[in-house]
This record gives sequence, structure tokens and C-alpha cells, in this order.
Amino acid sequence: MYLMDYHHHTNHSFDSTASMVEVCKRAIENGIIEICFTEHFSVNPLAPTYGHMVFEKYLDEIRACQEQFNSQLTIKAGIELCEPHLLKNQYDEILQPLNLDFILGSVHNLNNQKLRLALKEDHPTAYKRYFNELYQMVSTADIDIIAHFDLMKRYAYKEHGLYVFQEHREKFEQILKKAIDRNIGMEINTSGLRTGLKQTLPSIEIIQLYKELGGEILTIGSDSHTVEDVGANIAAAYELAKHCGFHYIYKFEKRQPIPVKIV
Repeated sequence: MYLMDYHHHTNHSFDSTASMVEVCKRAIENGIIEICFTEHFSVNPLAPTYGHMVFEKYLDEIRACQEQFNSQLTIKAGIELCEPHLLKNQYDEILQPLNLDFILGSVHNLNNQKLRLALKEDHPTAYKRYFNELYQMVSTADIDIIAHFDLMKRYAYKEHGLYVFQEHREKFEQILKKAIDRNIGMEINTSGLRTGLKQTLPSIEIIQLYKELGGEILTIGSDSHTVEDVGANIAAAYELAKHCGFHYIYKFEKRQPIPVKIV
């Protein structure tokens, strides 16, 4: 099977010390055929990701890895944007000249507060606020894929519990229909399988709903921040995609989605 892992963080992100070369080596060891680096990036001075990324250094290192592992691994250049629907003009100005392959869109903050703080401030409304912000993101942001759709549960499940799917189904449908209309896909993020959460992000119900609504563009990512997590649970995510009725996982080249059949 042509396994792809389209979500990795290295020392070009504020919250990782992994090296690109070691990530590539581990991907090859784990049978991954194609990866995409997706470092955190924000133009918001109040976000923790602000000021860490140096694009010239980042892209130079990707090119060096592409040369080094040319015959063993396909390596794409991507980015994970924090709240890309906010400060949109600033994002466009910086990113358009870079000719990236792939852009993930994420909501990591609500009103310039980390999700953990938003939960602490008002946990009864936190999920609703988060999903409303996600809708705003897919309505206007220039992104390819929604990253970890229900990320709020990562911070809520221990103390406040998981959301109830039916309580938010109408909002999920709005988000997914808007994404489909704008040709924005969704990822199956395996990071939750490595924690007590024991779920992918998003949950299977959201993946199934995306399929029911006509969604097709699906990527899979380990969301690795350490070398040890590169490729973690990727094969299981492929099986989950098949179970939900998907026949293709997508790769990207210069922002264009390309289907790869699940065997």
C-alpha cells in the first residue's frame, strides 16, 4: 500500500525538536512512501507560534532532504496555519510567493487564548465556540485541509468529557458542506490514538458524515512532534478510511489534490 503521512513537525516548529533528516529516516523505516512537513505558522503576534518560522531555512532543509532521500521517499513542503481566516491578507502576502505543496488549517486559539484556557474560562460553551470558529475558518481561509477537526476534545476529554455528536451535528454539517463547496478536504489525524483519548481526530462519526455529504478529499497524518511518532497508526487510519467508504487518500502537489487508490 502507498502509505502517506501528511502532518509532521520538526525543530522548525516552536513545539518540536525533531530533525527533518531523522523524520525522513523513520518514515522510510516504517514503510511510508510519501510525507509532507507541516510546521506551525502564525502571523498573529499573540500566538505562541509567532516568530519561530524562517521560511528560507525551512525550505532549504526540505530541498536537502529531497535530494538525500530522492530514491526512497517523496517529500512535500507544507505548512499548518493557526486561525488562517484571521489576518488573511498577511498570510497571503507571505505564503503566495513560496509555492508550497500543501496547507493545513487549524484552530488552536479562541480570542487569542489557547484552547486549554478557553476551556478553563467557560467549559460549558467551549465546544460550541470552537466549532463556530472552525466554520469561520472553512468559510474564508485559503487552505487545503482541515486539520484535527475536533481538536478541542484533546484538551477537554479528561476533565470535561467528549462532546455529544448529535448535539453538534447541525454545525458539523454546515462546516463540512462549506468545506466541500470550497474544495477543502479533511484529515484523519492519528495523534489521539497515542493518548488516553484513544480516538482519531476527528471521530469516526464525523468522517462518516463527511462521506455521506459527498466529501472525498481525505489526507492522513500522524501529527508527529517527535521522531518516534512518525507514521504512528497510519495503517489503522487507512483501514478506518476504507471502513467509512473512502476509496482514495489524497496527496498534494503545488496545492493540487491528487487521489491515490487505497489497495
